[in-house]
This record gives sequence, C-alpha cells and structure tokens, in this order.
Amino acid sequence: MPGPYVIRGSVSLPEAELMWRFSRSSGPGGQHVNTSDSQVELRFDLAKTSALPDVWKERALERLASRLVDGVVSVRASEHRSQWRNREMAATRLAALLAEATAPPPRPRRATKIPRGINERRLRQKKARSDTKRGRSGRDWG
Repeated sequence: MPGPYVIRGSVSLPEAELMWRFSRSSGPGGQHVNTSDSQVELRFDLAKTSALPDVWKERALERLASRLVDGVVSVRASEHRSQWRNREMAATRLAALLAEATAPPPRPRRATKIPRGINERRLRQKKARSDTKRGRSGRDWG
C-alpha cells in the first residue's frame, strides 16, 4: 500500500488502526471472479482512535453520526477487478471522508447593508420603466 493516507496537514490514517475485510464482489464476471476476494471493506474505529486531535475527533463523531456503527466508520470499494486497487480506493475514500468531517465550520456570513445610492438608483430605474410601459397604453389618446 502506498501510504500514509493524509487527512489534513500532518495528520494521517494510522495503518495499525485500519481493519480490512475482503469478500467477493457482486456483479458479472468470468471464471476468475468466483474465486477472488476483490471487494474491500475498510473499517476505522473513530471513537477509540488516538491519531486525531480531540477537537477533530468530536467534530467527526458529530458529523458522521449517521454513518457510524458503535463508533466505527466503514467504507467499501469494489469498482476494480484488482483487490490492490480497491484497497487504495477504500483508503483514499476514508481519508477524504475524514478530511471533510474534520474540516472547521465555515465562517458565519456577515450581513452587509445595501448602500443607499444603489437602492435609490434601482428605484429610479423601476419608475422610469413603469412610466415607459404606462405610456404605451392607448387610454390617453382620446
């Protein structure tokens, strides 16, 4: 495995805490597919890990709550025929998932006031357009 899989900065997935499981992929295939365990399931115990800073860990546990089973997050990969490539894919997916889950929240939007000049110009343009359209009606032609 070409590791380490970096989450963000100097924090990466520790190989010792990754739990791998292999099984046969579903779908069509030939004679070889019935004997090879190419589907990969990668599990990472988010609740018990010491690899993540506490703040990141809390954030990830909160954001991934719907995906966790007893504090463990799991990722599957079965796109490729090769178990090796599926392993890489699963590890990359897990790193990306954790990077997104541990990202700091976006800064709150600061409300800004619309300048008076812009608002007045908009209202003047609306009034001019209204006058133009009113002038098109044939009521005043008597």
